[in-house]
Amino acid sequence: MLRRVRARVSIAALVLLAGSWAPCPFAQDQAFTRDIAARARVFPEIGPGVSAIKRDAAGRYYILAAPAHEIVIYGADDARVGQIPNANSRGTKIAYAADFDIDADGRLFVVDRGANVVRIFQADGSVVRTVPVAAPLSVAALSGGEFAAASLRSAQLVDIFDAKGALARTFGDVPAPADREKSAMISPGRLYGDGAGQIYFVFTELPDPTIRKYDRFGFAAYEISLPASEFRPPRATKQWTTVTIGKEGATPMKPVIRALGVDPETQEVWAAIGDELLHFDKDGNRRSAYHTTTKAGAPIEAAAILVEHDRILIADDPNGIFDFAFPEPRQAATPAH
Repeated sequence: MLRRVRARVSIAALVLLAGSWAPCPFAQDQAFTRDIAARARVFPEIGPGVSAIKRDAAGRYYILAAPAHEIVIYGADDARVGQIPNANSRGTKIAYAADFDIDADGRLFVVDRGANVVRIFQADGSVVRTVPVAAPLSVAALSGGEFAAASLRSAQLVDIFDAKGALARTFGDVPAPADREKSAMISPGRLYGDGAGQIYFVFTELPDPTIRKYDRFGFAAYEISLPASEFRPPRATKQWTTVTIGKEGATPMKPVIRALGVDPETQEVWAAIGDELLHFDKDGNRRSAYHTTTKAGAPIEAAAILVEHDRILIADDPNGIFDFAFPEPRQAATPAH
C-alpha cells in the first residue's frame, strides 16, 4: 500500500537544528525557516538556461544550459574539459536537450526533445544508441543499461526501456487533467533518479506539490504531499505558475517543485519551490526548510540540485550554479544490501 506523507516540519527537527532562525515569510504554517547563503558561485561560465547538473564516478561534472545543444563537461577544478556530442560522436547532434542523466558506467542518457529521441553516449562521446520516444521530457539512468523516461505521449507516468532500447514496462497512473482539451500539451510532471535505481516523480499539475518514490519495477515506497496553502511566492519569483480558476478567470499563483536532488549516500531528498529548499529524510518525512540566497542576500531559485558528499550545488536560471554547505548534520548512510 502506498504510504502518503502529509509533510510538515516537525518540532523535534527544528529543535535539533542550530543557527539563527527567523519567522518564515514563505510557508505560512511553519514556525521557522532559516536563511542559508551560498559560499561561492562555481562554474562561472554557466548562466542562463541552466537546467541540469550531474557528476560521474570519476568526479567530472556534466552541465546542461542554453542553448541546449550539448552537455558541457568540467573537471573537479571547475575547468572545462570537453562536451558531448564531440568528435567521437561522428556527426550526431542534439537538436534540443530537455534533460539528461548518467549511469554508473559513465554513459549519458540525453533527452533530445527536438528530435523525439533519447540519445545514449559513452563517456568518450561515442554513440551507443538512439531510442525513439515521443515528446520526451525527463530521464533517469538505471543499472544494466535500462533507463526511465517521462513523456507527454505516454499513457502512464513512467516508461522503462531496456538495454536494447525496447519498451520493457510502464507504471504510474496519470492524474486526470483539470482541462482535458489541453491535456495533450500538459505534462503531469518530471522524474528524477538517485543512482541507486529509485525513481522520484514530481507532479506539477496536481493542486498540491507532490513527490512519489518508485523502485524500477513500479512499487511506490511513499508519496509526499505538501499542502499548497502553506506556500506563497517570494517577492521576485520566476518559477511559480498561474492557474485559471472558475468563470471569473482568477489567476492565483500555484507552488511547483522545480528541482529535486537525492543524497546518494543517505537517500535524503532535497526539493525546491521558488527560493525555499525543503529537506526530507529517506522515508519522506520533512525535516526542515530553508531560504536559499547569494552572499549578498539575493534569492536563489533552484532549477537543478546536485547533492554531493560535502556540499549541495544549486543551479539558478539565469544566475548560475552556487555552492552550499550542508545546513544541518546528515543522517547515517543507508547500508548497502
